[in-house]
Amino acid sequence: MKKGVLNTIIVLAVIGMIAAWMMTTYNKLVTQEENVEQAWGQVENQYQRRFDLIPNLVAMYKEAARVEHDNYVDVVEARAKATQMNINPQNLTEENLDAFQNAQGELSQALGRLMVVIEKYPELKTNDNFIKVSDQLEGTENRITYARDIFNETAQTFNTTVRRFPGNIIAAMFGFEKKPYFKSEAGAERAPKIEFD
Repeated sequence: MKKGVLNTIIVLAVIGMIAAWMMTTYNKLVTQEENVEQAWGQVENQYQRRFDLIPNLVAMYKEAARVEHDNYVDVVEARAKATQMNINPQNLTEENLDAFQNAQGELSQALGRLMVVIEKYPELKTNDNFIKVSDQLEGTENRITYARDIFNETAQTFNTTVRRFPGNIIAAMFGFEKKPYFKSEAGAERAPKIEFD
């Protein structure tokens, strides 16, 4: 075999290996990014479930506790603000996620105040419909936590691939960027104070 042909075969083999590596790495990044988007969809799904349960809870509360109008208004306003937050995988930035998380935090705080007030109304706590809705809401809060954990895990896997060498080369070439994480709310390390009048 001539030396020129052998060199050509070697060069083509190296180019083929590089192309195969690039294709494999690109496909891995695409798959991981899709996993992040799917995990984000589950987070949104659980928040939507909470949004859907709140009107039922508020309606029962409103009926039983008309005098506690401010708490009712707080929950309704916090829910409205939280439902206006539109984040999708294409605009999933650190700032947008922080704004989303702040709106959800305000809603959680308003719900917490509502539940404290409900403690004052024993007849409401024994109402079967109220018990079912509040149990569903509690289960939804657990599902939200789980969905956020899964999102953070998939984002971590994706972010690791985007940042590690040599995957970072392909990520930079094709515009793959790190995904933000859910973080605990400010002050979450302190136990909340619940005061009864």
